[in-house]
Amino acid sequence: MKKIAISMLRSVSCALALLGAGPVAALDVNREDVQHFTQEMLRKHKFDEAWLAGVIAGAQSQPRIIELMSRPAEQVLPWHAYRDHFLTNERIAAGVAFWIAHRARLAEIEQSTGVARHVIVGILGVETFFGRITGRFRVVDALATLAFDYPPRSKYFRDELEQFLLLVREDQVDVRTALGSYAGAMGSPQFMPRSYRAFAVDGDGDSRRDLWGSWDDVIASVANYLAKHGWHDGEPVAAPASLWFPRADSLVAGGLAPDTTVKSLRDRGLSFETGLGDKAPAFFIRIAGDQGPELRVGFHNCGVITKYNRSVMYALAVHELGSRIEALLPPAT
Repeated sequence: MKKIAISMLRSVSCALALLGAGPVAALDVNREDVQHFTQEMLRKHKFDEAWLAGVIAGAQSQPRIIELMSRPAEQVLPWHAYRDHFLTNERIAAGVAFWIAHRARLAEIEQSTGVARHVIVGILGVETFFGRITGRFRVVDALATLAFDYPPRSKYFRDELEQFLLLVREDQVDVRTALGSYAGAMGSPQFMPRSYRAFAVDGDGDSRRDLWGSWDDVIASVANYLAKHGWHDGEPVAAPASLWFPRADSLVAGGLAPDTTVKSLRDRGLSFETGLGDKAPAFFIRIAGDQGPELRVGFHNCGVITKYNRSVMYALAVHELGSRIEALLPPAT
C-alpha cells in the first residue's frame, strides 16, 4: 500500500510541476513527513488512495501564508481602537439589514438553543462582516502549508488538515475550491475544520452542513457552538462598572472567564447593575477607553464567547456590536 500511494503522489506531483506552479510550489510529496501523514490517513481513515494522492499532490505551499503567520505580532490595540474598528456605522447598518433578513430564523434559534440573537449577529459581524470577508486562500493550501512548512505549529495544523480531509469526505465539500483564511478558518462563522465537524449543524434541512452558502446553517451552527460551550439562557454578557471607593487593590483584570462572584466583586468595591444573584460567576475587566480606563464586569456568558476567540475585547466587541444593531431594529411587521 505504501509504495502504491507514494508512486501515485509522485506521478501527480510531476504532472503539476510540468503545468507550472507560478509563485507557489506544489507540496513536496517525497518528504518523509508528508509521506508519513499520507500513510496515517490511509491507515486510520481508509481514504481512497488515488483520491488522497491527488489531494496531497495538488496542495500548494504558499510563502504568503507563512509570512502572514510569522509576521511579528502587531501592537495590541487599546479597547477604544479595537471597538472603533468593528463598531462602524457601515457594519452596524449591515447588521441591521442582516437581522431583518433573518429575523424569523434568529428568533427560532434563540428559542431552541437559548443563545441570544444579538450575540449570534455580533459574532458574524466581527468575524466576517456578515459574510463579506471570509478569506481568499484555498483551505487545503493553507492547512498543508502550515502543517508541513510552519514548524512552530505543525502538529496543530496537521491535526486540522486531517479534520478537513474527513470533513471533505463527510460533507461533500469541494476540496479544490473551498476557500478560507490563511489559517484555514472557513465560511461566514470562520470555523476551523475540527470545530466545523464538531459543531456545525444542518439548519435548513437539506441534509448538509454548509457554512459558505446557507445562512440557516451558519446561524444554527454559531448558536450550537455557544450552546455546547455552556451558554446560559437569559443571562447577561457584561455590565459597565465603577469603583465606589478610590482604591481596590484586590481587583485584578486579565482573565478570560469568571474567577469570582458577583458578591465578591461588590465587596471589593465594584459597583454594577445585574439581576444575577450574589453567587453568580463574574470577573473584573479593565479596558482602555477614549478618556481613560473603563471598567466592566463579565459574567458566565462573556466567558463562553471567549471560547470562540480567546479575547475579552473580542467578547465585548461582539456583545456591543450586536446590542447596537438590536437597538436600531425597526418593529417587526
